[in-house]
Amino acid sequence: MTGPGLQDIRACFEGMIPAIVATCSADGVPNVAYISQVFYADERHVALSFQFFNKTRQNILANPFATALVLHPHTAQFHRLHIRYLRTETEGPLFEGMKAQLAGIASHSGMQGVFRLLGSDVYEVQEVESLEGAPLPPRPPRAGLLGGVRRASERLGRCASLDEALNAVLASLNDFLGIQHAMVLMLDPAAGRLYTVASCGYATSGVGSEIGLGQGVIGVAARERTPVRIGHMTSAALYSQAMRSSFNANIPDFEPVHDIPYPGLAQPHSQLAVPIQNGGRMLGVLFVESTQELQFSWEDEDALVAIAGHLGAAIELLQSHADAAEAAAAPVAPAKPAPAVLQPLVVKHFAANDSIFLGDTYLIKGVAGAILWKLLRDHRQLGRTEFSNRELRLDPALRLPDISDNLEARLLLLQRRLAEQAGPLRIEKTGRGRFRLVVDRPVELVES
Repeated sequence: MTGPGLQDIRACFEGMIPAIVATCSADGVPNVAYISQVFYADERHVALSFQFFNKTRQNILANPFATALVLHPHTAQFHRLHIRYLRTETEGPLFEGMKAQLAGIASHSGMQGVFRLLGSDVYEVQEVESLEGAPLPPRPPRAGLLGGVRRASERLGRCASLDEALNAVLASLNDFLGIQHAMVLMLDPAAGRLYTVASCGYATSGVGSEIGLGQGVIGVAARERTPVRIGHMTSAALYSQAMRSSFNANIPDFEPVHDIPYPGLAQPHSQLAVPIQNGGRMLGVLFVESTQELQFSWEDEDALVAIAGHLGAAIELLQSHADAAEAAAAPVAPAKPAPAVLQPLVVKHFAANDSIFLGDTYLIKGVAGAILWKLLRDHRQLGRTEFSNRELRLDPALRLPDISDNLEARLLLLQRRLAEQAGPLRIEKTGRGRFRLVVDRPVELVES
């Protein structure tokens, strides 16, 4: 491939300006058409949006060679791509990335009913030509991203717990990358849902709010294990905010009366979700958003992918260190219960989904709810206040899937939800893999 590389003209593929594609039929008749999207796939390939079975599509299936004319949005310089059709993808990371970007373009241009992606046509780029003209001066190179990634990495390297690691990532996004609204969600592989464990920049933390795999920008990024980026506000159902309820409305004899508020912006104009992975395992999603259009470029995406990768490695490393510390620790001795001098706090447990209510206030559900119920039962029956992660992991009554479910993230979620309630129940870390249940007043346990 001669001329500039695709990486050098990557701004041409941000979806801001439609491209022009020229094809030719098998008998030599040319056709020129506008195309909604030319998508950067990698250093040697682009993907064109397949939305209609039109003349362009017919020509490509008969003759795989084409040219695409793209315009740099900052310099106004045209570049011609000589491309060869390889295949069409109708699912997977590339397709979902294009579909999300196209949803934003469609909403921005008022073409939601027309811009429907049928497939991603993948092309090999054989040559890139920069056409003659009088382009505008290029923008100065963006400074600080690599340095921001480095400093975020250094912060993460000093963390000794999951709580510290999550706080370090969110603080680094704000301090070094200028990102004010962000959240981290962890994956519950058994339930096929993601739950918020940390956030910054919102009126409420949203800790405990959930989204299903494939729902919204976050859910699609998790399901497809690929970054998903939108530069314009979209009303497309698949990519709008889809996380609201923390309950399953189909559970018999259980009426969902409260939700944990989702902390997202009411009208986001830019969103970027990046999967958190390590060792081939999907752990969660790092999500950022802004009220400004086109706030996150492919450079921001690259930076967040690097930070999310480091966070994934840190999560696994901290978990393994905690396991080793727990194995070497002395057994936890039971304690005596405090005298009952205050009005009891009624704690309700709904076994159908392990949801917990403190009085009439919803707290948490799922694995975190089952953990709290076990702690409170042990406290009431045995007077215990000191516990370890290891004993929870080995308790068959909790039905924890396995070590990959990240017990520390569940405990952190529970700890933060209790802290937000500012009530008589708290969880305090007492060492690596060890914690204390603080009960400031008697509790009355009610099973439903």
